[in-house]
Amino acid sequence: MSTMITPPTAINTAFLNDVLTGLKAHKKSLSSKYFYDETGDYIFQQIMDMEEYYLTNAEMEILKDQSETLSDLIVAEGSAFDLIELGAGDATKSIHLLKSLLSREVDFTYLPIDISAHVISDLEETLPTKLPNLKMEGLNGDYFAMVKKANALSSRRKVLLFMGANIGNMNTTEAEDFCRALRSELSTDDLLIIGFDLKKNPQQILAAYNDAAGITRSFNINLLHRINKELQANFVVENFDHYATYDPETGACKSYLISLTDQLVNVGSEEIHFLENEHIYMEISQKYALPETDQLAGKTGFIPVAHLFDQRRYFVDAIWKAG
Repeated sequence: MSTMITPPTAINTAFLNDVLTGLKAHKKSLSSKYFYDETGDYIFQQIMDMEEYYLTNAEMEILKDQSETLSDLIVAEGSAFDLIELGAGDATKSIHLLKSLLSREVDFTYLPIDISAHVISDLEETLPTKLPNLKMEGLNGDYFAMVKKANALSSRRKVLLFMGANIGNMNTTEAEDFCRALRSELSTDDLLIIGFDLKKNPQQILAAYNDAAGITRSFNINLLHRINKELQANFVVENFDHYATYDPETGACKSYLISLTDQLVNVGSEEIHFLENEHIYMEISQKYALPETDQLAGKTGFIPVAHLFDQRRYFVDAIWKAG
């Protein structure tokens, strides 16, 4: 199998360092933040359309049916604000909130943040045609670097959107650290609107991350393709398979890639040895009981204000105020 080699001058050194650090560790891992190249973005769109992936429809229902309620909570302060969306994606959910806010003629600027330059360029091209009165500026980069940039752009109050259960991509300790760090970037009474996937039947949760069509598998495997393409690696992707597991006690749903054979893989100038059946930890999708979301708010400097649920209570968008 031929592999397209990236010229050495084009290698993303941060990506290379993160990959090598993860693969040379005693317990191998890869960072899920690198899933989202152009192909990864496309596969994730397919995941969100899967029958098993209930999360998309659950949160979409909240945004479609309760955007007026959410707007009420946001505009209650009456002052102009910046609406900052972390991990904006294609904005198919947040567009309902944007339309509701625009209909009220409130003074706000939409600042979508995404690590994918492809996502931001698409938003900057498509949203102005759908919402011609929208004031927006796309921010491509790391969440915290871009939130700092947003704070430098204006001193208006901030409303942060962190939806899609993206908080679930962290274990509970990481989630606490993340929320505490977000709080440090906000002023008292700023808002955080944060989506949580709630604990439910374990079989239903596991099926969402181990779908029958193998789309989630291809999403994980695509990271190996990306490493081959961008980091002068030679993964034989057929030598790895996807494995998912869910623990209903802790709420942790985890994905792994399993080495199907004893093998050597070159990444950049390094050689990585994989034992047969050795795993690479890929990502976590943490699920929460509702009281656990309130506890997370309290631990990290926020005050729970409201909970918006879909009809089946699969999902919650929690509204927190910076205390």
